Order: sequence, then C-alpha cells, then structure tokens
Amino acid sequence: MNLEMQRFKAEFFKALAHPLRIRILELLSEGDKNVNELQSLIGSEGSAVSQQLTVLRSKNIVSGTKDGNKVVYSLKDPMIIELLAVARHIFNNHLVDTITMLDKFNDD
Repeated sequence: MNLEMQRFKAEFFKALAHPLRIRILELLSEGDKNVNELQSLIGSEGSAVSQQLTVLRSKNIVSGTKDGNKVVYSLKDPMIIELLAVARHIFNNHLVDTITMLDKFNDD
C-alpha cells in the first residue's frame, strides 16, 4: 500500500510539473472556466491550453462538463487550492532564506 501511495503522489506531482498547468489550476481555483476563458486569461494558444487540460483531466485533477458546445472545467478536489497556497508559502520561505543569505553575504 505504501508503494501505491508513493506512485500516486509521484504521478500527481508529475501532472502538476508544468507552469501552464499550474496557471490553469490557479485560474480554476477562482471558479469554473471554459477553454476560451482560460486562453484569454492566460494569453496562450487554445491548443496549448487544451493539451494541458487533457493532462489534468487524465490525472483526475480537473473535470469537464459539457455546456452547449463548450466544456466548462473545474477543479476535481477543492484541496488543490490549499496545495497551491502551501506551494506559494514554501516559495516565499525560500525567498526569505535567500534574502537573508544575501544580506549576510553583503555584510561580510
């Protein structure tokens, strides 16, 4: 069971390992959106957004619901919002550590 969980986590984080996919998740954390809305907000080609949504769908991170001739995407699990917040917090901690190290270096 432990190995199964480790594999799941590895595959899950691989699915997140692209800046455009992270941006899509950040936007979907604000509310459901279709491809055209995401493309407009990101400023990227529709095909690139669609490709990344396909990856996120295949890993059950987002889901798509047909709305007329459009597909509206949403986060499959609201915990993704917390995960992104934790990642931002870790990034900020790294920045603080780097700034502290640079300040010490400059003082010497």
